[in-house]
Amino acid sequence: MRAVLILLGLALLAGGIWVLAGHGSYQTTDTLVQIGSAKVTATHDKAFPQWAGIAGVAVGALLALAGFLKKG
Repeated sequence: MRAVLILLGLALLAGGIWVLAGHGSYQTTDTLVQIGSAKVTATHDKAFPQWAGIAGVAVGALLALAGFLKKG
C-alpha cells in the first residue's frame, strides 16, 4: 500500500508539473458546416486549465508524503 501511494503521488506530481509548464493539451473537433453527408470540421488544441496542474501537484505531493511517512 505504501509503494502504491508513493508511485501514485509521484505520477500526479509529475503530471501537475507537466500541465503547469504548459505542455498539457487536448484536441477538440467542431463541425462547422454539414450539408447532407458532407461536413467541414475544425480541430483545435486546447490547454488544460492551470487549476488542474495546481491540483495535481498538491494532491500528488500529499499522497507521496503520506506514502513516505506511513509506517509498516
